[in-house]
Amino acid sequence: MKPGSAYDVSEFVTVEDGDKNHEGTMSLMTVAMAPATPLTYAIAYFKDFEEIYKEEEVRQEEEDDEEYSVRQLKLMTDSQFNALYIAFQRAKLPYTIEYHGVTVLNVLKDGAADGELHAGDEIVEVDGQLIEKAQELTNILSKKKENDKVHLVIDRNDELLDRTVSLKPIPGAENNRVGIGITYSESKLIKTEPNVKVNTENIGGPSAGLMFTLEILNQLLDEDLTKGYHIAGTGEMNEDGTVGRIGGIEKKVVAADEDGIEIFFAPDDEITDEMRHADPDIKSNYEAAVETAKTIGTDMEIVPVKTIDDALEYLEQLKPKKG
Repeated sequence: MKPGSAYDVSEFVTVEDGDKNHEGTMSLMTVAMAPATPLTYAIAYFKDFEEIYKEEEVRQEEEDDEEYSVRQLKLMTDSQFNALYIAFQRAKLPYTIEYHGVTVLNVLKDGAADGELHAGDEIVEVDGQLIEKAQELTNILSKKKENDKVHLVIDRNDELLDRTVSLKPIPGAENNRVGIGITYSESKLIKTEPNVKVNTENIGGPSAGLMFTLEILNQLLDEDLTKGYHIAGTGEMNEDGTVGRIGGIEKKVVAADEDGIEIFFAPDDEITDEMRHADPDIKSNYEAAVETAKTIGTDMEIVPVKTIDDALEYLEQLKPKKG
């Protein structure tokens, strides 16, 4: 894992009749990942911001390649949803939300759904009841006991399939809690006026959420939020407007500096006692970003943000760049 690159978010986001004529840029940051080779292993040993990770440190428990890819793409989809939701709220423009069941992220080995469901399946009906929100699935399953049969209708690659599973204890769950043995996420869609197209086929994960939100707002609003600066940042955009912690921020700061970024937004996340107990050396994203900036000697300004409003307030008071 090593520093990636800065990508102009306007290349991925297009607001219908929106304004893309900006003096500066809004960029998302990436971290480059690849299978290690003897050569890259040796290089990473000597380079400060290149690291080797074990596979289980990147994936969740029992997660295979397909499930990892599905989870990363789902995280990006949810990131886009939240970016649109927050941007249109702040711009006071109309939107509607549609719920379409739940997306299977991971099928637990030896769980009830093992061999029946796949990562990426969408559960749209349970025992004849249409499922729109995740809580509806939870409510149905909570009333059942071990060996009860559950009939599912799933959408797999736009084909509706019937599956019947017998409930079993969920592998790894406390108190022998029974279920279908999957991890899942709510499948939802936001429709906006004006329409916004987002194309991120080659980018996974939630960390571009903050910059997606700012770019959407920049195209929706009359003023140029960039004020002529090259701005980048990272952070998950949560549905309540807070900016969530992400991984690899040190590498993103290095990449931003190499790509000429002038202002970098970093999540100013809270470190809980539990987190500090698990890792006494843990730092907030902002603290790690500032430390990295000092190490590489960059002039790039690191700006702490707890919410989208922190970023907007900073940009509002920012004086336009001269020349």
